Amino acid sequence: MELRKRFTQTAIALVLSTSLSGCFLDGDDGAVGPAGPQGTAGTDGSDGSNGQNGSNGQNAYAGVSMALVGRVQLNPADPEGAAEIVQYHAASQMIYAVNSAASLPTVEMIDASGLSAEALSNPLTADTLSAAALVLPTSQNNIDLAGPTSVAVKGDWMAVAVPAKDKANDGMVLFYNGLNDASPTFVKAVSVGNLPDMVTFSPDGSKVLTANEGEPSGDYGIDPEGSVSVIAMIDNMPADTALSIDFKAYNSKKAELEAMGMHFPNPEGRTINGKLITTSVAQDLEPEYITIINDMAYVSLQENNGLAIINLADNSVTIKGLGFKDWSKYQLDGMEDGTVSFGQYQDVYGMYMPDTIASYTWKGASFVLTANEGDAREYFFDTLNADGEQDEDLCEAAGGQDFDSDYGCLSFTEETQARRLDFAPGSNLETIAGGDPRSADFTAHPLGRLTVSNVLGDSDKDGVYEGIYAYGARSFTIWDSNGLVVFDSGDDFERITASIHGNAFNNENDENAGDGRSANKGPEPEALTVGKIDERTYAFIGLERMGGIFVYDITNPYDTRFVDYVINRDVTEGGDLMGDNGPEGMVFVSAADSPTGEALVIVGNEISGTVGIWQVVAN
Repeated sequence: MELRKRFTQTAIALVLSTSLSGCFLDGDDGAVGPAGPQGTAGTDGSDGSNGQNGSNGQNAYAGVSMALVGRVQLNPADPEGAAEIVQYHAASQMIYAVNSAASLPTVEMIDASGLSAEALSNPLTADTLSAAALVLPTSQNNIDLAGPTSVAVKGDWMAVAVPAKDKANDGMVLFYNGLNDASPTFVKAVSVGNLPDMVTFSPDGSKVLTANEGEPSGDYGIDPEGSVSVIAMIDNMPADTALSIDFKAYNSKKAELEAMGMHFPNPEGRTINGKLITTSVAQDLEPEYITIINDMAYVSLQENNGLAIINLADNSVTIKGLGFKDWSKYQLDGMEDGTVSFGQYQDVYGMYMPDTIASYTWKGASFVLTANEGDAREYFFDTLNADGEQDEDLCEAAGGQDFDSDYGCLSFTEETQARRLDFAPGSNLETIAGGDPRSADFTAHPLGRLTVSNVLGDSDKDGVYEGIYAYGARSFTIWDSNGLVVFDSGDDFERITASIHGNAFNNENDENAGDGRSANKGPEPEALTVGKIDERTYAFIGLERMGGIFVYDITNPYDTRFVDYVINRDVTEGGDLMGDNGPEGMVFVSAADSPTGEALVIVGNEISGTVGIWQVVAN
């Protein structure tokens, strides 16, 4: 109040002073005088200092541009599964791709040595590269082998992960030498754990690791333990036997892991096909993917929503739960009404459940990236009658959970729609998820058909759910070594694709049906790779359903930013599938190793059976 009073008094005085001085002026102004002489020039100033680099001393942020420069179509008559996991061998400029659609177990060899830096003029249909099939053995050591699941290369070596056909038997890694001459030659098979689903070399090439899922048989009659196998490379030769790292030490710590946000869905306590089901933590854990920094291996436990950290110096294991994503902080489209229908909802959570993971360092600290796809468990087994047909009565007698005429007897699933759960009358969840949106006008119960788990959300086990837990987080996440979230892309993937594609966002990957996945995991980020371009580090994330690729600058994980989104797919509603669909595996190629002299991202597209090569250039 005093300040305002003083200001008012000063202003009044100034006005009065100006008015009074104007009253005492004598006569008119005189003529303007001539201009004075030019003054002497002043001395030059000193040069300004150079501009500062970006964070962590890196080049100033400029982003990247991507263009499709190469593409090959595998198994054109039956393409699904023809291109999955991909790897690149720099010395021979050869791409290796797992082909599970071929009549015989095959790794495709794709020659990229003649790759042009020019963008393809017809990217949706281009077939510019040639492939040759490397047919794998169908049996080793009296074990019949299934098709390959993963491939890794390092130096002159290639390792191929191959499960056994019989779930009772362990899988193998097939080793090939001679990659430098583009002539892979089979050397040996090394037995590993049950169902090896991913294989990788350590950065220094001294070890080969496999993530062994150990999935149960359809009726849970066989339920192998999940594990990680380590094969030493000694004098540039793989050892004859693998070291097995298991999770038995955590069998007594299930409650502790669940408190960390881990998930253990199984038919424990039920009798199926005459067998009482008992499942340990070690059996329930299913390693999915591995990334390695120095002596530390990080293993995604997708179905369990966790991460295993293995110190390869002493093979000790630490398991961390990833917790849950609170969707009330983000926009979510959880209903398939054919349109973009975002909302913010309380009591709705996402299980991260990562598939592919990657890693990098910043200021000497390790960070892990996860593509948060989500994955529910669902197992069927045969109950055939005398006519060889699936029989519902036999399924019921066998203790099946449900019956499907196409797939047979359902032994277990945790997957349901939110509307099938019970909520407290008048509660928020009853309002948003307690009924079928298709029976009204889609505005009532918008999350009624959201695919959720029936294992989580009923904390007091009274049959009434206080929360609903959906599969996946529809994002990618950067975690620190303590298992804490450093960055999550939130709702970027859906909001950006909705802006670009409109109602065609959240599309299916095997038909052009826009908004067809909104109620079930959305775009499903699955493929992931990391690479450095001009001293900046980028993450590339492939969406399994939409088919597009997101790019983020992650140089400083605490200052992560969206850079670009590209897609090579025609999403015309009801139209034919054209382009690349279902990115399953990705690999980054540095400019120094690239045949074009610029960095590349190579993508294996499972549904279209294509391998696409994107050139990445700094702006």
